[in-house]
Amino acid sequence: MFQKILVALDSSDIGSRVFQEALTLAQATGAHLMLLHVLSPFEEDYPNMPVVPGLDSYYPMYNAAAEEYMRRWKLFEQHGLELLQNRTAEATMAGVPTEFTQSAGDPGRIICSLSHTWEADLILMGRRGRTGISELMLGSVSNYVLHHATCSVLVVQGGAESETDAPQAQEVAASR
Repeated sequence: MFQKILVALDSSDIGSRVFQEALTLAQATGAHLMLLHVLSPFEEDYPNMPVVPGLDSYYPMYNAAAEEYMRRWKLFEQHGLELLQNRTAEATMAGVPTEFTQSAGDPGRIICSLSHTWEADLILMGRRGRTGISELMLGSVSNYVLHHATCSVLVVQGGAESETDAPQAQEVAASR
């Protein structure tokens, strides 16, 4: 069964459901959890102001904008760490050995890389339910992970709820 479960989290409602699924599964199997939060533009709170080095020499007011961006970035980063610390404390109180990490970058690549180096048996993650143009433009992290992971992947479905409003999960073996 599963001994090491990598759990990809964010601050959305689906992130909460993913954590609860992971906690229940870890308790049932005696697995260890690795909670991962990726600081990425796909998150709702991401500070969306590009900083262009050297622009402040032409536009002195830009320096204030860059400082504001850095302030918002630090808050975003701190919010992610607090999320991980709270979830880790909750899992530990439930008797599940848990650790966490936070990285910035492409979520799919980071999830797959960490699952490989940590030697995860399972990746548990959410899916927001993007389709069509939205999925084409923004990509699909879960789709990337399903195709590139070296272990099994459990996807907690997001988007439109089922008729019973219960979380739906589907396990897909993504092996190479």
